[in-house]
Amino acid sequence: MTNIASRLRTEEHSEKWLKERLDYMTKFITEERKEVLRRTVDMRTHYMRILTENMFHPQNASAIMRHCEAFGVQQIHTVEDKCRFDPSVNIVRGTQKWVDVEHHSTTAEALAALKAEGYRIVATTPHRCSATPETFDVTKGKFALVFGTEHAGITDEVIAAADDFLMIPMCGMVESLNVSASAAILIYMLTERIRQTVEGWQLTDAEKLKLLTRWTMSSVRDFEGILRHAEESGILSTEE
Repeated sequence: MTNIASRLRTEEHSEKWLKERLDYMTKFITEERKEVLRRTVDMRTHYMRILTENMFHPQNASAIMRHCEAFGVQQIHTVEDKCRFDPSVNIVRGTQKWVDVEHHSTTAEALAALKAEGYRIVATTPHRCSATPETFDVTKGKFALVFGTEHAGITDEVIAAADDFLMIPMCGMVESLNVSASAAILIYMLTERIRQTVEGWQLTDAEKLKLLTRWTMSSVRDFEGILRHAEESGILSTEE
């Protein structure tokens, strides 16, 4: 059975329920830790999301996850009809606790889910260009950046569905950037431009509360037992 912090990724709870548990669990972490969590959640965004297609190299999956965590992208979507998105625990260095991954069985399912939430589909490829990291219009609305596999690149299905194409101009003899390097450059440059030019790029207050509650729980050893004891003793209400 998954723990409370994991279930909070998908379960809905009232503001009162979340605040009670956040206030209670912060008693078990240091002031420095509280400040780090609050500062980090203030820099998180859903304005840009990442979609990967069948990323079969664990080192690339791990790198994507670390890039998203480092630069504040909260949500990764993965297509896994050929292979699992399987970051290496030794490489991700715990970042899997701080970003969210939504798994999809097909590209069509992933694209439909993102479009239903109003995301532009932005395909990354060195073979088509409607924009570069410097010229891409980040102000037109939220978008999902799509990365393909190391050798095959993005699929025809993504190309057909794409609203924009994004490439990194290179001046070498060969296309020398791999997926993880390209992702690092694009995620860094675009998140910087989003923060500088887009209003409302941060999470909503409700999203911040939910995420901060989950992160605080994950920062406390045996938080499940602590919460269960607090509820059983009446310190915390179980009512929504």
